[in-house]
Amino acid sequence: MTRQAISEAQLHALADGVLPEEQRAAVDAHLRAHPQDAARVDAWREQNRQLRALFDPVLDETVPPALLQAAAPLAANGAWHRPAMQAAAAVVLVLAGGMGGWLLRGGDSVTASASPISLARSAAIAHAVYTPEVRHPVEVGVAQEAHLVQWLSKRLGTKLQPPALSPLGYQLIGGRLLPGDGDGPVAQFMYEDGKGQRLTLYVARERAGKQETAFRYTQEKDLGVFYWIDGQMGYALSARLPKAELGKIADAAYAQLESH
Repeated sequence: MTRQAISEAQLHALADGVLPEEQRAAVDAHLRAHPQDAARVDAWREQNRQLRALFDPVLDETVPPALLQAAAPLAANGAWHRPAMQAAAAVVLVLAGGMGGWLLRGGDSVTASASPISLARSAAIAHAVYTPEVRHPVEVGVAQEAHLVQWLSKRLGTKLQPPALSPLGYQLIGGRLLPGDGDGPVAQFMYEDGKGQRLTLYVARERAGKQETAFRYTQEKDLGVFYWIDGQMGYALSARLPKAELGKIADAAYAQLESH
């Protein structure tokens, strides 16, 4: 008897908890026979867990009046059809990802991209999304490091050089280009130690161009982030490590970045 092929959509549905019950047995059998797919599903579940940990508190916050006003035309005359719902969902995602710092600041007039806490929140989100990936944690691997650095430098409009953290036990495994909060793209470099522990360095251009170099620290559940702004560049180092240990790595990264 030939088994029906299991689709990518079914694997995602399983990870998201929305797979129809009548398909469950076939998908479970597929995962038992394909451990790589099982690992992918586990990674997606972990991503979901981490994203819920980051964003669930936002659901309890008061919706900003400006957002309610922007969404009002969509609801007029019962106009909550699918495209309208998708548009509203997109607005919410942009607010949650790019404007988290603005929400925490209480909505002052400074743009989110100029807020250091916004930098830290965006870095934490990117870390939570990409570090659990088994097959595609980075867009360009370390085997093409020269190309990766040249590409990201060109896109950000400044010369980048990922710090060497191997003396601290972390090897660069690659990086990727990510959308920013309005000031263009950002770069993410990912490192890994011998035990599979990963940390990420998030690099973004800052519109305000402030000169503050002092480290700041924030924590989302067990994810710690050291972040700082140096001139027109913002940096955030994220990992699930004790604060003191992550601080030593941040010091080493800063020293190297400052020297370039």
